[in-house]
Amino acid sequence: MIYFDNSATTYVNEEVMQTIIEVTKSINANPSSIHELGNRAASLMHQSRMQIASLLNVTPEEIYFTSGGTEGDNWAVKGTAIEKKAYGNHIITTTIEHPAVNESIRQLEQFGFDVTYLPVDKNGVISIDDLKKAIRKDTILVSVMAVNNEVGSIQPINEVGEVLKEYPSIHFHVDAVQAIGKVPFLLGSNSRIDIAVFSSHKFHGPKGTGFIYLKKGRKIAPLLNGGGQENRMRSGTENVAGIAATGKALRLVLTDAISKQEKQKNIRDYLISELSGYKKVVIFSTEAGAPHILCFALKGIRGEVLLHAFESESIYISTTSACSSKNKRNSTTLSAMHVPDSIAVDAVRVSLSDTNTMQEAKQFLSIFKILYKKFQSIHA
Repeated sequence: MIYFDNSATTYVNEEVMQTIIEVTKSINANPSSIHELGNRAASLMHQSRMQIASLLNVTPEEIYFTSGGTEGDNWAVKGTAIEKKAYGNHIITTTIEHPAVNESIRQLEQFGFDVTYLPVDKNGVISIDDLKKAIRKDTILVSVMAVNNEVGSIQPINEVGEVLKEYPSIHFHVDAVQAIGKVPFLLGSNSRIDIAVFSSHKFHGPKGTGFIYLKKGRKIAPLLNGGGQENRMRSGTENVAGIAATGKALRLVLTDAISKQEKQKNIRDYLISELSGYKKVVIFSTEAGAPHILCFALKGIRGEVLLHAFESESIYISTTSACSSKNKRNSTTLSAMHVPDSIAVDAVRVSLSDTNTMQEAKQFLSIFKILYKKFQSIHA
């Protein structure tokens, strides 16, 4: 079996799995309980928070645990809107955000918020000039993802940050779910990023666990109220085993990160080079994009048809975003890149992790060659 759907989710690392099992067995108490077992659970959470903060070059007080990317993005967007409503109601985002951001912002529009959607070019990248023109006196939030989950385009986050240094009252939110461990991504005191969102299962951690970075001094309103966990910012009994596993998974994925990224880039570039030789293949990802994502289409063959053809050969890919595929939505990213719907419906996504190999890529291409001839003969 070849698993090329890592942008949807990754396999849990074996060491991480052992952490989940060991913590679940040995530290089963509620970390809010004041007895010794509760204190042990709280201590382990604190250690994990410090580990994550150290890896990201931030302080432990700036890390808040969540259930993953969707909750984190909802919290960043809606929490900012609620907190800063008195100061303005204008939000700037892009036309290619993940549905967790896009649909949160669409919901805010129903409550009277005004939104500017920055367009992208043919490579899926925004223009800094467009951003500068969009900023208004009542702008309270700029939300730009670091790496697009469908085509892998990398946004100019540092350049956006430089622009926003002139506007210190605007919150800068970055969906970093597809970035961490895949591309260089810096936080810390020199970064203009105010809120960054992460999801454990994208870097070999467990599903249902994640965290956000919220810069010290920045305020967002809590969305979940109740027991007052996470410094009264995110109520709900914490998933201690998942949090401990997330800390370990992050450490492992960032170990030798540059060499891991180079390995994935070599595989992706090889796939691009080989697939480009087919007359009916259209490639949407660029070599300047994230090293783990390749989006392409075989013209005339719907994406789900090609996906299932590969699946019959035990090769697993996806049709652009896994979050949208079951709902039969066309790719919003490809549409924003002005790709005709007639081609966009044929798009599929290959997404790699550091565990994939060049041999798997060669096997993928061998099967693709067979499928290409098969589909050509059918159409003929």
